[in-house]
Amino acid sequence: MQRRLHTDWQLQARMAFTMLLLAALYLVFAVILYQAGLGIGFMVVILGGLALAQYYYSDRLVLATTRARIVSDHDLPEVHSIVARLAAMANVPKPRVALIESPMLNAFATGRNPSHAVVAVTSGLVRALPPAELEAVLGHEMTHIRNRDMAVLAFASFFSTIAGYLTQVLFYGGMFGGFGYGGGRGRGRNSGASLGVVLLVSWVVQLVSFFLIMALSRYREYAADRGSALLTGQPGSLASALMRISGTMSRIPTRDLRQSQTANAFFIVPAAIGREGLLELLQTHPTLEHRLNQLRRIELELAGRRVG
Repeated sequence: MQRRLHTDWQLQARMAFTMLLLAALYLVFAVILYQAGLGIGFMVVILGGLALAQYYYSDRLVLATTRARIVSDHDLPEVHSIVARLAAMANVPKPRVALIESPMLNAFATGRNPSHAVVAVTSGLVRALPPAELEAVLGHEMTHIRNRDMAVLAFASFFSTIAGYLTQVLFYGGMFGGFGYGGGRGRGRNSGASLGVVLLVSWVVQLVSFFLIMALSRYREYAADRGSALLTGQPGSLASALMRISGTMSRIPTRDLRQSQTANAFFIVPAAIGREGLLELLQTHPTLEHRLNQLRRIELELAGRRVG
């Protein structure tokens, strides 16, 4: 049975505002590139092709990076059963299930849309979490799938990738005399200055978009936590799962954590190595404290509805 996920309008407004800022930033970037006369058509085609390839094959790339393998319901019957139930409640197709052989407790979702989604869990997570906490973690991942978060973040990062590529090309091109090209007809004398401006703007766009994309990623984690709490009706189970997962990170061998760090943006809790002191602004996930505070508020909200 489908369960209605009540909207957190403040969270939605923050996400919408962040996307608006990104759109404005990228529009200014595009106008400056056009005014500078930089021939970016070929580059955009190449990067656009790479972005589409990443979009369509993101699940395979992430699964290969994390060494996850697709498993049948005979291998993980409990996980398949929970995933099927949550998918029906969220009104999305049942995603495939993948297993990562790792002592680390973690999970992630990937795929370009709900019809091509995968939920991956580590063997450590399946062994360590009680059923209610496992369901809460899978509810978090199901919300990511329902909200198409992979596609949202991929499109949000597209122009940032272009800016990063331009920064590298123009920087090294300038070092080796490359600023003498590409200015267009009649612009040869100004090509150096124009490309210098593009280099500076590309660097600024890359820097600002990094912080905006990190903020957007954190908001989507908040939304996935909320979706899990509302799908399962047990925000306390997700809170205890997050504490359990975070609490075990220090006991995981450094080698296993390092192998998993490439997928940190996807995991429900990042595989942290010496990251405790970093600012939240630089992270893809909110702090554990902030996530637990939100879950407590949702618990009070649900309790009020039951009483009402």
